[in-house]
This record gives sequence, C-alpha cells and structure tokens, in this order.
Amino acid sequence: MSKKAMTAIAGLSLTAGLLGWAGAPAGAQADTASTATAAMAAPKPPKGARAVVRVSPNPTTRRGEEVTITGHCGGGKGLKAVLAGLDRKHPVLQNIRIVEDSPKGFVAKATLAPKIGNGVGPVLVDCGGEAGVTLLVTHV
Repeated sequence: MSKKAMTAIAGLSLTAGLLGWAGAPAGAQADTASTATAAMAAPKPPKGARAVVRVSPNPTTRRGEEVTITGHCGGGKGLKAVLAGLDRKHPVLQNIRIVEDSPKGFVAKATLAPKIGNGVGPVLVDCGGEAGVTLLVTHV
C-alpha cells in the first residue's frame, strides 16, 4: 500500500471517529477524550511501579505551605511511606503524616521545607509492593 493511500485511510478513519464523537453529549465527549488521551499517552506501568500519586497544590508558592498527597496503590498493600527529595539532607517536604493508608485511596499531609527554593522535586510513595512518583514544582 502506498504512503498516500495509508495517509488517506488514516485521515478518513480520524474524520469518521470525530464525526461519530461529535454526536455524543458534551460530557461524554470530554470523558471519552480524556480517557483516550490518557490511555494513549501512558502505557500500563510494570509491576512494582503501579501506584498513582498526586500533590496538591502543585505548584506550591510558600515555604511552610501544607500540601496534600493523594492517590491509590495500584494493587499494593497500602501506603507505607512518602519520600520527597533526592536526599535526606535537603528534603522537599517535612512533617509528613499519613492520614489514610487504604490501598484504594490514600491521603497524606506534609509541609514544604523552609529552605526550599524554586524548582522541581520528586515525591515518591511506597505502597508495599507498588511504588509511584510525581513531581512537585515550587515557586517560592
């Protein structure tokens, strides 16, 4: 099959999909689009790296600001630990407290370190068999 034919088929398929999608209610369109985008953008992570973690607010803007760490353990046993930063001498977060350790939905609270500057730092979770990581952006 020629490159032009493949391009035409791909274009027709895309057009047909968009036309079919256009007839759906707005809420269904947004939900379908975000689900499809997430599925295409992120393949399923390997075993051992399936926990999902989010930090809010992100980005943070004040030293000492309280942040909330949420997510799920992706098959792990439950939230065991939250680590933030690359070493113990320069932590990104302090006073980390696990509020809810359920594997289906965990919550932890922490405060932004008082000596932190502008930048990006990792926030990692250990869920007893599954781990997850996100980045915390600081604008202080």
